[in-house]
Amino acid sequence: MDVTSMTVEQVSRFLNDDSNPTEQQLEILARDNRAGVKRSLARYFAAREAKRCELDRLQAMLKYETSLRQQGYTYIAGVDEAGRGPLAGPVVAAAVILPEGLIIPGLNDSKKLLPSKREALYRVITTQAVAWSVGIGEVFEIDTVNILEASKLAMRRSIAGLSVKPQYVLIDALELDDLDCPQKGIIGGDGVSQSIAAGSIVAKVTRDRWMCEMDKVYPGYGFAVHKGYPTNEHRRALSAMGACPMHRRSFTLLPGDK
Repeated sequence: MDVTSMTVEQVSRFLNDDSNPTEQQLEILARDNRAGVKRSLARYFAAREAKRCELDRLQAMLKYETSLRQQGYTYIAGVDEAGRGPLAGPVVAAAVILPEGLIIPGLNDSKKLLPSKREALYRVITTQAVAWSVGIGEVFEIDTVNILEASKLAMRRSIAGLSVKPQYVLIDALELDDLDCPQKGIIGGDGVSQSIAAGSIVAKVTRDRWMCEMDKVYPGYGFAVHKGYPTNEHRRALSAMGACPMHRRSFTLLPGDK
């Protein structure tokens, strides 16, 4: 395509339409003295650099999986949980086995993503995963065995629910007793492992959807907004209405509680 005769508007569209310009075309545009062309070219190079950095980040998130595949492991599950900190609702864990070579643009620790982005990534993950599963640590279990042990229960259940048996398990921060395959706990794993990040997104979206449903069952607490976390709004509702069956009594100090 001849870029020498393009108007400024045409250049802008050309550089914004994923047209994949050649280096020769870029060199020609770089010699163009029109201010509009220079601005379009600067935006193009900034976007290209951002894409390169994002690809580098995603490739780096495959280092654990790549190393394990080189050791002969094929089915590598990433496991993470959502909901350790709220005053209400279950803790939810997810286990995800992704296919080799899959790169998911935008994949990251679920806490760093907007809800709309998590939902979009959830659809990609659950569509393209080799296998995925969720496990629940119920409110009564949290109150009975504590939140850490309930989180581990949820993780074990998510692994057991996989339709493909994992050969190796990568877990965010924790290690589990009695797994019948090798495992590795990785501090901050949802930010450095693609498989764990996928698990964190599936767990977070699953739990958020559940809390939105609980908002209909137990209206007035704002579960659809804060998802059970200890916001000022939630504390005010709790003080005014008392606890509902979704509240963790071991977390919630109400008037009259010891």
